[in-house]
Amino acid sequence: MKIFMKILIDMSLSPAWIDCFKEIGIQATHWSACGPPNAPDALIVEWAFRHAHIVFTHDLDFGAILHSTAATAPSVVQLRSEDVRPATMGKCVCSALLQLTEELQQGALVTIDPRKNRVALLPLRRT
Repeated sequence: MKIFMKILIDMSLSPAWIDCFKEIGIQATHWSACGPPNAPDALIVEWAFRHAHIVFTHDLDFGAILHSTAATAPSVVQLRSEDVRPATMGKCVCSALLQLTEELQQGALVTIDPRKNRVALLPLRRT
């Protein structure tokens, strides 16, 4: 199955994730190839939106940005694990991306946790 998905890997995660995503046919770019390493999260979100990428991060601030702006894009995937190495979490993350392709294409905040994944479609609603 060919998946059309482009991932922007945040500075909080290793560029080694590029190879992990490549194995399942997902194009990925690390933020270090796109902009300054100290760029504010809002700039990363804006870049991802303009270039039709999904943000992949370990940082909770991206969800807060989506919530505060009522954004409908870009999708954000948050990895919530103490060990964020592809060797440890790669299968879990790739499996979730493949299962949630439709939601990510629509616009979603996905939280991947070793115990449970959560999905909230965009725009995020106040509860």
